[in-house]
Amino acid sequence: MLGALTLSALAPAGSAAAAPASPAHKAPSSGLQKEFAAAADEFHVPVSVLMGVSYQESQWEGHKGEYNTEGGYGVMNLTDVTPSMIAKGGAGAVGRHDLMDSTTSPALHTLTAAAKLTGASAAQLRTDERQNIRGGAALLASYERAVTGGTPTDPGHWYGAVAKYSQYSDKSAAKNFADHVFSAMSQGAGRRTAAGQQLQLNAEPTVKPDSGQLGKLGLRQTAKAPTECPHGVKCTFDPVDPKAGNHQVANGPDGRGGIRYIVIHDIEGSYEGAIKDFKAPDATTSAHYVMQSATGDVTQMVPTKDVSFHAGNYWFNMHSVGIEHEGFAAEGAKWYTGKQYQATADLVKYLSKKNHIPLDRQHLIGHDNVPGPNRVGVKDTHWDPGPYWDWDRFMQMVGKGSPKSTGRAPAVGSAITIAPNFARNKQTVQVCNSPSGAPKPCTSQTEPSNFLYVHTAPNKKAPLFGDPALHPDGSAGTNHIDDWGNTVQAGQQFVVADARPGWTAIWFSGSKVWFPNPIGMNTKPAKGATILTAKKGTKSAPVYGMAYPQPSEYPQGFSPDPFEALSMYGVPAGQAYVANAAPVHADDFFKVTAQRPESKVVTGSKTYYTIQYNHRVALLDSADTRVVPHGGGHGTKPSHGGGGQPAADTSSMQRSANAAQAQPISDVVPTGGGLADAAPAADVTGKLASTGSDPLSPWAVAGSVAALAGGTGLVWATRRRSRWGAQS
Repeated sequence: MLGALTLSALAPAGSAAAAPASPAHKAPSSGLQKEFAAAADEFHVPVSVLMGVSYQESQWEGHKGEYNTEGGYGVMNLTDVTPSMIAKGGAGAVGRHDLMDSTTSPALHTLTAAAKLTGASAAQLRTDERQNIRGGAALLASYERAVTGGTPTDPGHWYGAVAKYSQYSDKSAAKNFADHVFSAMSQGAGRRTAAGQQLQLNAEPTVKPDSGQLGKLGLRQTAKAPTECPHGVKCTFDPVDPKAGNHQVANGPDGRGGIRYIVIHDIEGSYEGAIKDFKAPDATTSAHYVMQSATGDVTQMVPTKDVSFHAGNYWFNMHSVGIEHEGFAAEGAKWYTGKQYQATADLVKYLSKKNHIPLDRQHLIGHDNVPGPNRVGVKDTHWDPGPYWDWDRFMQMVGKGSPKSTGRAPAVGSAITIAPNFARNKQTVQVCNSPSGAPKPCTSQTEPSNFLYVHTAPNKKAPLFGDPALHPDGSAGTNHIDDWGNTVQAGQQFVVADARPGWTAIWFSGSKVWFPNPIGMNTKPAKGATILTAKKGTKSAPVYGMAYPQPSEYPQGFSPDPFEALSMYGVPAGQAYVANAAPVHADDFFKVTAQRPESKVVTGSKTYYTIQYNHRVALLDSADTRVVPHGGGHGTKPSHGGGGQPAADTSSMQRSANAAQAQPISDVVPTGGGLADAAPAADVTGKLASTGSDPLSPWAVAGSVAALAGGTGLVWATRRRSRWGAQS
């Protein structure tokens, strides 16, 4: 987006006919919406165009006057990039050497141009929402006059101005930006901002954008590269070193066994830095794609047919595509820009269609949702992209928004989706390190977040749950950044174990945990979910992080890869968990070597379910489980006993409401029918030695904050190198 377009066409407002606010818009419902209407009227811009551009640029979030990695300020993303902004790295576009050399480009200083057009000071345009919106409106009007010679009332005639506002110099990228803006105008959009303002862009389905104006902007058409990217996303192919140990070529008839997941990462560093690291001859990690923050540009580094070492778990590497995002998790609001979200959403939809990957949170996961490969590696797994990746927004962008809340507490035995409102779910976080890792005084920040904390009892003063992998001594959970084991995240699905006024309990990590859920405000029904429990007569079903064939199933000349149950975990009898798809066969992958010119997938006879076990997913041997049949569990009474211990197995949900333990779930009805379509039988698993994951490993943290029902403190610090190999 930070292209080579100049602002030479900027000029004071002329005498062209005014374009009033669109009649399709109702009376403004917030102060911010009134400012959009006022600025649209002042500068003769259709209000739908002004609001549509702002929605695409910032989702109408001003971020309290701070600049993002594009060097952009406010809801209109007015840019003002300086050498010092680039040089200090942690904020702004860290590592962007191209910007270091081009900070004089007008495309990097739209705020300066807006100041000349409006008479407002640069400081006002940075921090005052009214002036920022006026600046954006003035820029749009100046671009429109350069394209058409006036400011027409028809929003469709503003296509060229909208494309130019993107500051892209590439024709396809500018078109993609404008198309998304006009799509929002056609379909409408509405949201409540983090500041609590409700804004509405009413649908205008009759608007016909004049895309022919794109030819008047003098943009270059980049030659199509041999990439696997959707049309309209600026994408280049810059492959990893073919001899590096950070990927494996799959050229056999079974590929790499099937792609089932797309894993979202953040780099904890710069776009260019990640590309450089992944291309090193001695690199041990990589990713299929790297996404730039400021522009949404994409670099593909590994073909999707091949295995990239990105997730810290070889079996998941085999079955996933890894997408790295420039940024730092502790500053997610700055780094996860609208353009980055949009480019990733477009890429994910493309990959989903190409590889038949369902567009849901059970298949679009974060690195923080990938399980540890074995019992030793669990505690060192990463948890990027962090609490500020807006999963709700992202899922809406890929066209799979979550269902509406029922407005009532969920029934015991039902499957639910965790669904806090991102903008209103503000969590307090202490930041004790700069993005570069250098120590600094701890600061506290309260920002919209994607997670909820889980407690051992339905009380905000109750201890946080202590995950047995992270707290083997049985101690309570903490608010440390690497203590991911006491959080649930937007889109994850669980089975309700119990209920109290304002609180819901779920089965989680082998125990019963509680989170605040007044009238079901943080959950939605998980329709169609398949619920699993341990088979009858089993005390506890083992939990796995990978699924390899049995040693006897490997052909001669192929060494078996051992794997083990995660011994600190289990699914005790009476508990229940949600499966994300039909079971798949255990499998393993063998790369091309000098002696083996064709890669090979070895498929085992055992099948495994993937379940949402805690903050991460896990695998269950289907022989150890059973799908809960239709016949009971909805609306059963919650128990009034205390504790978070697993219940004993039973064939009935009709225990006494005063039982000392939580009511077991042995015969819960699936919430919407049977299993999903089966995955291909020939699937792939992988090697423990080649885990791969972020170039930086889990976060080391210190500090403590009280656990609150609606928002819990969290301490951020830097990552340290993982013993299981660098993770991406």
